[in-house]
Amino acid sequence: MGRLTRRAFALAALTAFTTTGAAAAPAGGRRAATEMRGMWLATVGNRDWPSRSGLSAAAQRAELIDMLDLAVSRRLNTVVFQVRPTADALWPSPYEPWSQVLTGTQGRSPGWDPLGTAVTEAHARGLQLHAWFNPYRIATHDDPTKLVASHPARRNPQWVVPFGGRLYYNPGLPEVRAFVQDAIMDAVKKYPLDAVHFDDYFYPYPVAGQTFDDEAAYDTYGGAFSSRAAWRRDNIDKLVLETAARIKAVRPTTQFGISPFGVWRNASTDSRGSDTRALESYDDIHADTRKWVREGWLDYVVPQLYWNIGLSAADYAELVPWWAEVAKGSRTRLYIGEALYRAGDPTQPAAWQDPAELTAHLELAAAHPQVRGHVFFAAKDVRKDPIGAMARVVAEHYREPAQAPR
Repeated sequence: MGRLTRRAFALAALTAFTTTGAAAAPAGGRRAATEMRGMWLATVGNRDWPSRSGLSAAAQRAELIDMLDLAVSRRLNTVVFQVRPTADALWPSPYEPWSQVLTGTQGRSPGWDPLGTAVTEAHARGLQLHAWFNPYRIATHDDPTKLVASHPARRNPQWVVPFGGRLYYNPGLPEVRAFVQDAIMDAVKKYPLDAVHFDDYFYPYPVAGQTFDDEAAYDTYGGAFSSRAAWRRDNIDKLVLETAARIKAVRPTTQFGISPFGVWRNASTDSRGSDTRALESYDDIHADTRKWVREGWLDYVVPQLYWNIGLSAADYAELVPWWAEVAKGSRTRLYIGEALYRAGDPTQPAAWQDPAELTAHLELAAAHPQVRGHVFFAAKDVRKDPIGAMARVVAEHYREPAQAPR
């Protein structure tokens, strides 16, 4: 389907939804019996859960259960739960400290096991629980002394790179890559996770006027590569490939998925890229997301297509078919990451003030058989739903329950 045809199809769908009302049936009149219907449950900065740090264990648990019940009530089938937001843990980890989002103090036990509880309670409700790990972010500030004294980043300061007002582990150090995997594998060994999930943070996003200082690591390990960028991409490739192998060795049924930034490369840079004019994950954060899909390293990919239909720089109607073509013929299942948080936000473009925008996304994606479902960012927005965009998705697309792919 050509680009103009896709755009016309999407706009026609948007018009139909606007004029027929939320109860209208989607074109085709049916939904797949098996499809991803997920929501991210973000914990960094207490974004979605817990509502604030320092709540009692009973209150935290009640809020978590409420989030799982919310997913069920919206006929979702998967919760992507952020359990390692900043090189810390939401389970009793021998590698990293308890997260400060729980008690307000990094390293202080909350008196219960959030991840273990989440897995048990999600499964009791028929939900999949995907444990979401951020590989390299240490802190959303740049002061190592604010970390608990026992933090691995303080015990190994040579692993740490301050950049953009934050602290990161250096992906170019093999010992860092091994440590990150060990921390993740502790959770895989302890809990029957349905999936291990990474988001879009690999090398940090560019900051004007700043350089990520990995000069020493590049001098030591980068000699075989044509450029520092190629060496950095290889570092991330190794993380992805090794993590996938270690997960399968311990729990063969546990999936491995990544939700990358939605643009791999622009066509103006690479003819294989998308007709977009946006940041490029391949070049800017050294994540060769297309390769991971084509090589079958992932069980699933959820590109964050957080843009509206018709946006000139990154058109949803352009990117869905681009990713569908990338996934075609691979073993990697394709889901689409949806920007529910933009719906009704007055600072966003006009398209996001229309509750039909998201339903048009699902209708457009349904025309591509490679798209096996959607994941919505994020849980707080599923609950608040200020203009009824999520309610409309449920009414028009999720009338009946569906099983998540395995």
